[in-house]
Amino acid sequence: MATRNPATKDIKRVVLAYSGGLDTSIILKWLQTTYGCEVVTFTADLGQGEEIEPARKKAELLGIRPEHIFIEDVREEFVRDYVFPMFRANAQYEGLYLLGTSIARPLIAKKQIEIARKVGADAVSHGATGKGNDQVRFELGYYALEPDIKVIAPWREWEYKSRESLIAFAEAHQIPIAKDKRGEAPFSVDANLLHSSSEGKVLEDPWVEPPEYVHMRTISPEDAPDRVTEIIIDFEKGDPTAIDGVKMSPATLLTKLNELGKANGIGRLDLVENRFVGMKSRGVYETPGGTILLEAHRGIESITLDRGAGHLKDELMPKYAELIYNGFWFSPEREMLQALIDRSQQMVTGRVRLKLYKGNVRVVGRESPCSLYDQDLVTFEEGAVAYDHRDAAGFIKLNALRLRTLGKRDRKIRGA
Repeated sequence: MATRNPATKDIKRVVLAYSGGLDTSIILKWLQTTYGCEVVTFTADLGQGEEIEPARKKAELLGIRPEHIFIEDVREEFVRDYVFPMFRANAQYEGLYLLGTSIARPLIAKKQIEIARKVGADAVSHGATGKGNDQVRFELGYYALEPDIKVIAPWREWEYKSRESLIAFAEAHQIPIAKDKRGEAPFSVDANLLHSSSEGKVLEDPWVEPPEYVHMRTISPEDAPDRVTEIIIDFEKGDPTAIDGVKMSPATLLTKLNELGKANGIGRLDLVENRFVGMKSRGVYETPGGTILLEAHRGIESITLDRGAGHLKDELMPKYAELIYNGFWFSPEREMLQALIDRSQQMVTGRVRLKLYKGNVRVVGRESPCSLYDQDLVTFEEGAVAYDHRDAAGFIKLNALRLRTLGKRDRKIRGA
């Protein structure tokens, strides 16, 4: 057991991000025995697909007072205030990853800080390991919202080096251990309403194809129906509001898109990414609803966004995505970019028709009362249009001026 950190020896109460699983249950007991402090648990329903009420009984079993067990359904807040703003930016880390794990961490951190203020806690704690990105995301969130909060990160403090030593600690403290938790897990999983993420163990060799059993949110594209599923998504100011004309809340809409994506094998990603802490890692992600939503959003933007605004958004997107991936959701630069992105969405209203088929999603139609698409301008047929073909000659000559000047200089130098 690690010795108590002198810097936090006066901690009386700590708010722990608690899933109810074996690892965070071990952390709960470790906090009690190592720091001699009172533990308050927070369990968030982010749409991970598992019952969270058992976490209450587990916490009570470990000696947590009922009034210090916080369980909250945050699915609507998660999608409305975190997922949708991110999708307004079409954010993809390293051009592929839809940031499903990254975007959940600031919400959990925010809730922990709110609870810490409510119960008068001196510290917060999380179960992220010392090799991953989540420790950074949680702690940057904590410090941004409560600069003087103390943070306890057990995986960076304790001396346990193996699964066996953690199991032994659990047994010594009468922490229930499910049979499937006694051996090494084949891979680690994080899930919420936006995605599922699988990493480690059987996935560590980037040459080896992930086993089919790793996938939990999608069926194999090869097994998807041999027929097209066609849907229409309505948008208002950049956010989806309805599917096939049926208005839905943010979480309900994303849940429906997940069902459609799953049934059509959409949203699988096998990625080797660059972690913020400096190493490469291989992850298998499934984001069925998000993959459909991204394509649809880009589709409605294609007819409602001005070229300059759209291109600027595309240029800024990698920076915005990197900020979220690295844990800077509450930073001023992310908020500045968000203000710009949100301003760009004022006219992104309309609807998009999509076809889903065997792992693919295609936009096949788009319309908007705010459309910038002018059929009279682009038609090949002659008509009453505000475009004179002869104007193109001067436009081309002006844009070619510097190229012609460069060409003349280079020819003169080569000739010399």
